[in-house]
Amino acid sequence: MAVNLLERLGAWVRDHVEGVGYSARTFFYMLGVSPGLLRRPRLLTEQLHFIGNYSLLIITLSGLFVGMVLGLQGYYTLNKYGAEQSLGLLVALGLTRELGPVITALLFAGRAGTSLTAEIGLMKAGEQLSAMEMMAVNPVQRVLAPRFWAGVIAVPCLASIFSAVGIFGGYLIGVKLIGVDEGAFWSQMQGGVDIYKDVFNGFVKSVVFGVAITFIALYQGYEARPTPEDVAGATTRTVVISSLMIWWLDFMLTALMFSK
Repeated sequence: MAVNLLERLGAWVRDHVEGVGYSARTFFYMLGVSPGLLRRPRLLTEQLHFIGNYSLLIITLSGLFVGMVLGLQGYYTLNKYGAEQSLGLLVALGLTRELGPVITALLFAGRAGTSLTAEIGLMKAGEQLSAMEMMAVNPVQRVLAPRFWAGVIAVPCLASIFSAVGIFGGYLIGVKLIGVDEGAFWSQMQGGVDIYKDVFNGFVKSVVFGVAITFIALYQGYEARPTPEDVAGATTRTVVISSLMIWWLDFMLTALMFSK
């Protein structure tokens, strides 16, 4: 029994190591063929519209409500210590450093990531990718690369919109509803938020999240077996793996960026 358990464990480790190696090879191959997009920029703009514009509504509404909740909870906490004038700083730091990049990435994985996986999986099930290869068209360059770079570009843009709308939501609750001094709200924010340490590091986080989520979504669809069951399973795996990867990357990046 111990020998069988050891064999199964070894097979599991081997399969996962092979999967990591193959995904890494696919990733770098996709990067290698990406310069071909310069000859057909319309492929990229079409995917930017599909991925970015169609995610804008949920990102905007979520950012507004997250900012409102953050402003409400932040006021209750700061008011205990007589520091409610720092509400603008609290809202801005919470959104630019953490909530903006992380929540945007999670929403993007649930909305656009699953859509990308299902789309690629259905193209594979319908043998469209095989037909491209028969016509001497590289499916990685024609299908995967435009979607990948569109996701990498869209996530930081959406995260910036999320943070900006969230700050406006905190302003509505803190200044207009509760009555925090408007001048103190904005001056504390401007004086305490550092462009490089807070805004730029949050932007870097969102870029890393965009790379990870988009590649996971594309890879799961590209490697799914051409059956409805496996395409559905690949869509579920996209959400689960992307969510876990976002939290792990967020911890690692936070430890590196804000440790000093």
